[in-house]
Amino acid sequence: MGASCILADALLPDGRHVDVTVVDGVVTAVEEAAPSAAGVPASLGDRSGEAFPRHDLGGMLLLGGLAEPHAHLDKALSAETVVNATGDLVGAITAWGGARGGISAENTMARALRAVEIAVEHGVTAVRSHIDVGTDIGARGVEAVGEVRRLCRRLVDLQLVALVGVPLTGPEGAGNRRALAAGLAAGADLVGGAPALDPRPAEYVNVCLDAAAEAGLPVDLHVDETLDPDARAVVDLARGVLDRGFPHAVTASHCVSLGMMPETDQREVAALVAEAGVGVVTLPQTNLFLQGRGLRTAPPRGLTALAALAEAGVRVAGGGDNLQDPFNLMGRGDPFETASLLVTAGHLLPDDALRRVSASARDVMGLPAAEARPGAVADFVAVEASSEREAIAAAPATRRTFKAGRLVAHTVRRVVVPGAPWA
Repeated sequence: MGASCILADALLPDGRHVDVTVVDGVVTAVEEAAPSAAGVPASLGDRSGEAFPRHDLGGMLLLGGLAEPHAHLDKALSAETVVNATGDLVGAITAWGGARGGISAENTMARALRAVEIAVEHGVTAVRSHIDVGTDIGARGVEAVGEVRRLCRRLVDLQLVALVGVPLTGPEGAGNRRALAAGLAAGADLVGGAPALDPRPAEYVNVCLDAAAEAGLPVDLHVDETLDPDARAVVDLARGVLDRGFPHAVTASHCVSLGMMPETDQREVAALVAEAGVGVVTLPQTNLFLQGRGLRTAPPRGLTALAALAEAGVRVAGGGDNLQDPFNLMGRGDPFETASLLVTAGHLLPDDALRRVSASARDVMGLPAAEARPGAVADFVAVEASSEREAIAAAPATRRTFKAGRLVAHTVRRVVVPGAPWA
């Protein structure tokens, strides 16, 4: 159950200063901020005589809780020990594949816990993480991160995707099919995979959809993570959803090849994706890191076709993907970083970019809206900024994270410049 409180003197993106009342984790009122009064206790508001904790935000910008729709908690923070020799996707897959069998559950848990802590510090209240399952490791990654989910249940909504290896199709894929079943039995919330790595991508998609239908679960696949414009696994996915009348949510992550297609093809594919109701997650930082290596002239940005998808009405979210591991040596675990890249590399407007890592991300994840309006979930981040643009650009260190009305993280930036003339 959520908490009850008053978030006092919050600045909303539309410029209003408001007091937000939260009861049992749900926003019940958003009213013009009451003037401060000397001698008023720090615990005000009441419901049936109960006092509500009061959090005085002092004009901090209040935003709906940020979300990370595509993470890899089992790989997070491993860049120092698992080295990508070539820097590209094949190098990352090779490095991680050679190392993962020797990584203990304790090590996985410790890194995943730290990654969740980093996310929550930055204002994230929901995370979807892909977790490897395969013949060599079974479902032990899902089990380890599942324990992290249990430990962090009051901090963050954590969804686990069983990311099955290859081969998955044919007789040679039997072991990985068993590993996928084990991952689902161990508590994974979604079926995941990477069709392009299998010798039969279209059949791979069908295996994943069938497994998800049988388990009654959603699907989130790594799709077309390549600059090859002929890669069309997203088409296979959309058609599979339509042909089956697949009843659960489906997400296509990456969709890099779509950004390389001719504009007419982009529109055709985007329309099909919209018809199938498939959500898309674009992952600018990791794809900027992995894609286009070796191309010295006009290297592509490795992003999906954001404009075509938006025009078709496809739900598009933005994610951070990998956090300091062989697939991406960088990353701060901050959705403002993703939003900034969507502005600079994806040419979105700041408010649109921020929506992709908050409201749109929650929508793709199947979570209810979190915003300052009555009836919404009281997941918020308050930041020291005067606008959405400034929040993205400055990524202020001073933040407060609220999960279902409960303050779960509070960071404060302290600046000391001894030599400054005003010091």
